[in-house]
Amino acid sequence: MKAAVLHAVNQPMTIEQIEIRKPLHGEVLVRTVASGVCHSDLHFIDGLWPTPTPVVLGHEAAGVVEEVGDGVTYVKAGDPVVLSFAPFCGNCRDCVTGSPHLCTNPSARFPAGAGAAPRITWNGNPVNQFANMGSFAEYMVVPEGGVVKVPKDMPLDKAALVGCSVMTGIGAVLNTAKVVEGETVAVIGTGGVGLNVIQGAVLANASRIIAIDVLDNKLEYAKQMGATHTINAANEDAVKAVQALTGFGVDYAFEAIGNVKAATQAFNMVRRGGTAVIVGMMPFTSTIEVPGAAFLGEKKMIGSFYGSTRFRVDMPRLCEFYLAGKIKLDELVTRRYELGQINEAFDAMKKGEVARSIVPISA
Repeated sequence: MKAAVLHAVNQPMTIEQIEIRKPLHGEVLVRTVASGVCHSDLHFIDGLWPTPTPVVLGHEAAGVVEEVGDGVTYVKAGDPVVLSFAPFCGNCRDCVTGSPHLCTNPSARFPAGAGAAPRITWNGNPVNQFANMGSFAEYMVVPEGGVVKVPKDMPLDKAALVGCSVMTGIGAVLNTAKVVEGETVAVIGTGGVGLNVIQGAVLANASRIIAIDVLDNKLEYAKQMGATHTINAANEDAVKAVQALTGFGVDYAFEAIGNVKAATQAFNMVRRGGTAVIVGMMPFTSTIEVPGAAFLGEKKMIGSFYGSTRFRVDMPRLCEFYLAGKIKLDELVTRRYELGQINEAFDAMKKGEVARSIVPISA
């Protein structure tokens, strides 16, 4: 099959013909219909997070089940699915207490066992599969705990976005922070995840939704998604601007870039008793500094991973929201790229030219 392979950090991906084996116990073979282009992959391309190479990147995807391995009961051939990059086992403490997205049980990722043959190879040598998926490829062998069925009338190119940016952003508001009607929200960074934080704030009926970025074109995207106010942080102090708009700071500030300075700004722009929610993927060795005295005002800083998703509940629900016109997915897609243009897609992301790009891989 054809796949985009990263051979080394800070190098362009190349399109290769690689081999994929049949699904074994607890595994599912999925034909990739579409994959989103996400900033998290860029962290690994740029070496800000470590990953062994060669690797097939891509983790925001949807497709159709082609074949299932022994013991798989949840899906069958022909089922449309969204992929989750945080597969769950269903048995560990995190899973049984309602946090399946935090599952770290190796059996969730490798149900066939650690000694199983590599899922994908190139010239006879193993190739790593990013996030248990590697969706920049025509097919994926994934664990059963990493797929979720979606409505048959859900367009799979839009469903792919639900697999990461939509779930991460909307879930950060509704699941992690649990924003309630009338509260105020600031969102730092209006890329794919930040725009979905805004959509989550709209769903929560927040009274003010303040979008912050350094590019005017991205702030225009934010308005389309429901931002009530915008601040260009290249032109003014974002913290002071938020305080001027609200009088004392927002109830919640969401950092959606993965930037240490932005995380500190998020903490500083919330009111006494407010909460900064770190959604962005920080560089692996980074640290965040905040003023210690502010904790006496009961300010809080919390992390959000994958929108605290219970993905077999939340992702079908988000698809239903889209089909009912309650969330916007068509408007998120700025460009489409062929698999052979994958490096161009990431260049456009770096330049801030897109809200979200999609790579259609099969019909």
